[in-house]
Amino acid sequence: HVQLVESGGGSVQAGGSLRLSCAASGYTYSSSCMGWFRQAPGKEREGVAAISTGADTTYYSDPVKGRFTISQDDDKNELYLQMDSLKPEDTAMYYCAIAPWGYCSSRKWAIDSNYNHWGQGTQVTVS
Repeated sequence: HVQLVESGGGSVQAGGSLRLSCAASGYTYSSSCMGWFRQAPGKEREGVAAISTGADTTYYSDPVKGRFTISQDDDKNELYLQMDSLKPEDTAMYYCAIAPWGYCSSRKWAIDSNYNHWGQGTQVTVS
């Protein structure tokens, strides 16, 4: 039974930073695609970043490129999203998700239907 639990969300002023964590259990993700998505009220869920756990290749959406950093800790089975220079438009519920390894490509990583396990989300509010 795969479980993903996000933490680290909160309220922050514009220009501030937050670090999101995602603890994975029940899943050996030595080779998979792990991603962060977000959904703001009234908007569709969008891909934020992803990492190919086997190759450490990373992908970012244009709005967060240069400000967010995705990383992983294999020993702890955890995924992270360091968010710097936060903007009000970053306000959203953030979710981590796992997809099979083959979905970590520049064309596929941001497609949410490719991910088969999701966390419950953590709220990020930037004012």
